[in-house]
Amino acid sequence: MNTAIQQALSQTVQTLQAQGILPPDWTNNSVLTRTKDRSHGDFASNIAMVAAKAAGLKPRELAEKFLAHLPTVAEISKAEIAGPGFINFFLNADQRFAVLDQIATQQHHYGQSQVNAAQKIQVEFVSANPTSSLHVGHGRGAAYGMTVANLFEATGATVEREYYVNDAGRQMDILATSTYLRYLELLGQTLVFPKNAYQGDYVKDIAQSIIDQDADRYVKNVADVYNNVPEDVQYAAEPDANGDKIVLSGDKEKHIDGLIANAQQLLGEGYRVFHQAALNAILDDIKDDLAEFGVTFNQWFSEASLTQKIDEALNTLQDRGYLYEQDGNIWFKSTEFGDEKDRVVKRRNGQTTYFASDIAYHLDKLQRGYTHIVDIWGSDHHGYIARVKAAIDAMGYDSSKLTVLLVQFVSLWRGGEMIQMSSRSGQFVTLRELRHEVGNDAARFYYVMRKSEQHIDFDLDLAVSQSKDNAVYYIQYAHARICRMLEKAHANNQFDSAQARQFAGRLVLDAETELLAKLAAYPEIIIRAANAYEPHQVGNYLKELAALFHGWYNDNKVFSDDVELTQARLLLAANIKQVIKNGLTLLGVSAPEAM
Repeated sequence: MNTAIQQALSQTVQTLQAQGILPPDWTNNSVLTRTKDRSHGDFASNIAMVAAKAAGLKPRELAEKFLAHLPTVAEISKAEIAGPGFINFFLNADQRFAVLDQIATQQHHYGQSQVNAAQKIQVEFVSANPTSSLHVGHGRGAAYGMTVANLFEATGATVEREYYVNDAGRQMDILATSTYLRYLELLGQTLVFPKNAYQGDYVKDIAQSIIDQDADRYVKNVADVYNNVPEDVQYAAEPDANGDKIVLSGDKEKHIDGLIANAQQLLGEGYRVFHQAALNAILDDIKDDLAEFGVTFNQWFSEASLTQKIDEALNTLQDRGYLYEQDGNIWFKSTEFGDEKDRVVKRRNGQTTYFASDIAYHLDKLQRGYTHIVDIWGSDHHGYIARVKAAIDAMGYDSSKLTVLLVQFVSLWRGGEMIQMSSRSGQFVTLRELRHEVGNDAARFYYVMRKSEQHIDFDLDLAVSQSKDNAVYYIQYAHARICRMLEKAHANNQFDSAQARQFAGRLVLDAETELLAKLAAYPEIIIRAANAYEPHQVGNYLKELAALFHGWYNDNKVFSDDVELTQARLLLAANIKQVIKNGLTLLGVSAPEAM
């Protein structure tokens, strides 16, 4: 219906331009929204307020001209001016029931559109280092990224979901060396495990799997592994006034780097055994965890595969004059594109940086022909946005094709107290643990119920409560409640959806009119949520729809001796059920038929 109104307004703009009331080059950026107050009609447009300056008229004066030239729209009973210049549109009574026909025809496709059909979009998300199990912070990125991709698909876009596997670089070397040290320990050698190594028991499990396969084939004297390695960091027994550890001596970074170098030299090709065993074990765990969470990817892209692409990217930057050498390092002139400082892409030892890999990865993405690229990163990567966009522009591409969405941190709360988390120490709360405690549905729902850049305080007690305050329970209960109603109606031959449609005119209560309008608004919500990257709009919509339903159900008898009214109300409930299920599906949440 809003499309017909928008077309009528566009036609009126052309008429006013032809008459010289509006400039011929005026661009219509007004919005048409559903009204919150039913006394103000069904839709409201701010077009007269937006165009008033261009027309040199007061908004209400221009609104009068819009109404005078507005073409007849059969579904509109009247249009009137309100407030400072809004134009309110009232639908004919029959038009309010048209949504029932739409839902009946489209069923689980209701709400889907083709507004983004011309788009080929890549969404890259999670992309956590495969050095440990996913934690609850990664879970938020997973739920958010998957839902954003779902929304794009629901609006017609071709979407590819991708996980960038950081299977090269220092963190993987730390994990591989951590695994080797545990391997030596398990085979009877005594050592002081590095503070900067990965501490979790899962490292021992990986080491044991290598022992099970190759026994002591890779054993070296632990003294040789620690030979000439800088001292590990030593801390004071008590922290400082701020609670921070006081460093007495040593350097944990140089210590672990020395151990990595020795392990690589001593093991030779055998080092890859530990590297690959660790990578495969963690990556398999991540894939299983995400699949159980309903998060899947079209591609798992290996950082290690970028060797040639890095050369291509750096050669492109060199040819375009954006690289220079200083102090033996090769620098990218990112400041010429608004970055705060230039960035090193190749160190004096000939090794390329993480940033060089990022440049090559985005070059690869751009060459794949996407109309838009969406990267979902943790909020701690905010500083990388400017440099990556700078590199894209410097290579001759359009950085506006890249949108970076930042996902803020998650805090877990139980019993009014925050749960502490740490990654390297192994004392973190995993996504799998969260899912087992609150269930996939609650995790998927609450992860996306705030804007991505806002911090989440995840209340574990609330997420498992069976109360009105638990939004996901409240929404699912509405769906299950309707399922029970329809089951009862079918068992007693009280409902036939095709027959019930002729009685829709009996839905005259304000609550019923409001529910019909809410159902009709669903497709607009999906489009807005997709284009704004805001899944929480869908969640909020479902909360409101469930609240309207529960209020209507509690205040009015669905089943009565009035056969026609019973049929009409069951029809309304059945359509509410369908829309709730459609919305929950987009969020990755189940719609149970019984609770």
